[in-house]
Amino acid sequence: MITKPRLGTLNETRNGEPVYRVAELLPPQGEWSIDLFLRLNDDEGLLELVNGRLESPPVPTQRHQDVQEHLYEAIRNHARQRNASKTNSAGIRVRLPNGNIREPDVVFMRASNAHRRHNEYWEGADLVVEVVSSDDPKRDLVEKKAEYASAGIPEYWIADPRDKMLTIFTLDDGATEYREAGRYQEGETAKSLLLAGLTVDVTAVFTGE
Repeated sequence: MITKPRLGTLNETRNGEPVYRVAELLPPQGEWSIDLFLRLNDDEGLLELVNGRLESPPVPTQRHQDVQEHLYEAIRNHARQRNASKTNSAGIRVRLPNGNIREPDVVFMRASNAHRRHNEYWEGADLVVEVVSSDDPKRDLVEKKAEYASAGIPEYWIADPRDKMLTIFTLDDGATEYREAGRYQEGETAKSLLLAGLTVDVTAVFTGE
């Protein structure tokens, strides 16, 4: 029979030992609430809340960050010219109706929806961008795509460094699943349906030029 070791009080814990009593105050995986999640300090990296579980996506590679920064600058510069929106790079928490909290690589919100932008998190978004991570492509290509569509986010961009492809999805009125609006490769120019006039040189996205 396996006997659970006795956990001492805080005063009995020796230097260098984990404070198990404090850890026991935290909820187990699958039972985290949004309120508890928002109290965490995630300075160590990205931290997302998925179905009551804490998930820590991998640290972005240099190529991942290069693609992310290029798309962030393209969207932000376009928005600034019209002075009617807010664009942020990774680190902004996006709260979804299903109770999950994601941190997209790039997130955009129109000025008309400014009331949904809070200091600790945004309630949804108008456009999100994810750069596919090699550790688990399904997370961006399937899971987040379904979540963002269910949340009513009008436009979703997926940048995949593996085949240097940028795919733009749009959400038609009343739809709960995205429709592919365009799949663009090197040598082509991607076009947003949500932001009139916003175009992106796909070659530049993946070469950093």
